[in-house]
Amino acid sequence: MKNKVILATVMFLVVISSGIFLLNGNNPDEKTVYENSESLASDRENIITKTVATVSPAVVGINVTEVRQVNNPFFNPFFNDPFFQQFFGDQSYSQEVKGLGSGFLISKDGYILTNDHVAGNAKKITVTLTDGRHYEAKVVGTDKVSDVCLLKIDENKLPFLKLGNSNDIIIGEWSIALGNPFGLFDVNDQPTVTVGVISAKNMNLEPVDERFYLNMIQTDAAINGGNSGGPLVNSVGDVIGMNTIIYSTGSGKGSIGLGFAIPINKVKKIVDELKLKGEIDRNFYTGLGVQDIDEKIAAYFKLQNARGVIVNSVMKNSPAEKAGFKSGDVILALGDFKVSNRNNLLGILQEYRTGQTVEFTVLRDEEKIKFEMELERRK
Repeated sequence: MKNKVILATVMFLVVISSGIFLLNGNNPDEKTVYENSESLASDRENIITKTVATVSPAVVGINVTEVRQVNNPFFNPFFNDPFFQQFFGDQSYSQEVKGLGSGFLISKDGYILTNDHVAGNAKKITVTLTDGRHYEAKVVGTDKVSDVCLLKIDENKLPFLKLGNSNDIIIGEWSIALGNPFGLFDVNDQPTVTVGVISAKNMNLEPVDERFYLNMIQTDAAINGGNSGGPLVNSVGDVIGMNTIIYSTGSGKGSIGLGFAIPINKVKKIVDELKLKGEIDRNFYTGLGVQDIDEKIAAYFKLQNARGVIVNSVMKNSPAEKAGFKSGDVILALGDFKVSNRNNLLGILQEYRTGQTVEFTVLRDEEKIKFEMELERRK
């Protein structure tokens, strides 16, 4: 037993001595240890960290002030009826409402992209850069339907992002979302970064407040309140989308990994038109009356499923009548878009412009046929 105690004591002294040699720099392997440490530190820098460092200076925080009409909460809403308003007057009043969002520079002379729901109806817009500078921005043009807004600040030699090709995105590739969640940009003068992958593409969502979201990019990179309008970039820093909408928790604010971005190819087309005209020309009509297909209608027309819409009326001398539509036709597709219901068809039509010719795929008497229709200006 005594020998074991002596042996343990000797081993302890050897360990302590080794530690002293290390501290005193007498360990022959010391150089190797520190070289490995430096190697591990360098490994922390990867394509994601380098991309974030490159693109961050072109991301901006946006603060807006809107003027909204608000009903008097102390006045009975019953009296909003026009009959009573002639006696009591309009009981609504104007109220300034502040909001925030994100954006990103797309040119060195100060053009900025964001969402229409962020800044499209703003009375005052303040843009914050990552160097702490603040600018008042003006709206060059905005489009509620596509939820795209183009701003401009008076400055030159600004950092800006390269707009990529959203048609080339790959499901499963890295995606990086940058922006101003919960106004943190105002505190830190820098965007917040979240990383994920492209979860899906060509996702069609239900319209929200007359805004239509088709062919959206889905990502699991966390997107929260205030991220709207910020860029979604790939691993090499090309913008592939604009962060716009999330499916959230019951509170409506938390990310659950279901974020959606407008494809940048669509945004680029909108930007060109906004620069030229300040608005998007969709002042056309079709003359079609349609309704959703339910199970009974699907069974009656011997359809495989209840997807698509059925034509229930065709306006005389309208583009629809000229194209050859008849009541009872089932619209299955418009261009490359599959039609699933009436809202979906209305959203797809917003992708086109006055004067364009579009191709419909229609089922008539159990036979698929195609119609071409010119989207004539509304009379």
